[in-house]
Amino acid sequence: MDANDRVSPVKNALHDLLDHPEFAEGALWLRRRFDANRTVFAEGDAGTEVYLILEGSVRVVGNVDLDHARTVHPGFSDLSEGQVFGELSLFDGQPRSATVVTLTECELAELQGTRLMAFLDAHPELGYPIFKGLIHLLVGRLRQANRRIFSLFAWGLKVRGIDQHL
Repeated sequence: MDANDRVSPVKNALHDLLDHPEFAEGALWLRRRFDANRTVFAEGDAGTEVYLILEGSVRVVGNVDLDHARTVHPGFSDLSEGQVFGELSLFDGQPRSATVVTLTECELAELQGTRLMAFLDAHPELGYPIFKGLIHLLVGRLRQANRRIFSLFAWGLKVRGIDQHL
């Protein structure tokens, strides 16, 4: 299963939501345009908005401190049309865990978290497929993160020669 397969349930559910007559553009969600190489939000920012990519692509970037004087900003994931980002803050209200930068010109649907949750509470028939899709998406991202962590751990053991003692 590839990344697009993992995201399709939430993509379809969110597109249905955007088309719902009671989920009005301008009142409950905004269509936002960004030029290429623009920051949508930065790691540590407050916010509960969830974004659906309508057109274009973005990169999720992290801050990794190598030492007191050096920080690198690796790209963790590139996302494109139909994919979702910003969903973690919807659930826990914590600051953003990564930075998202546009790779191309983008059109995004920005769904304000509090309004989204209130609407979905009032319309559980729409909320269930969205939450099911988001869970599916998050599980896929967690599995990918686990694979990366295990690979980095194995690499660290090899670099330090510890793997020979196991």
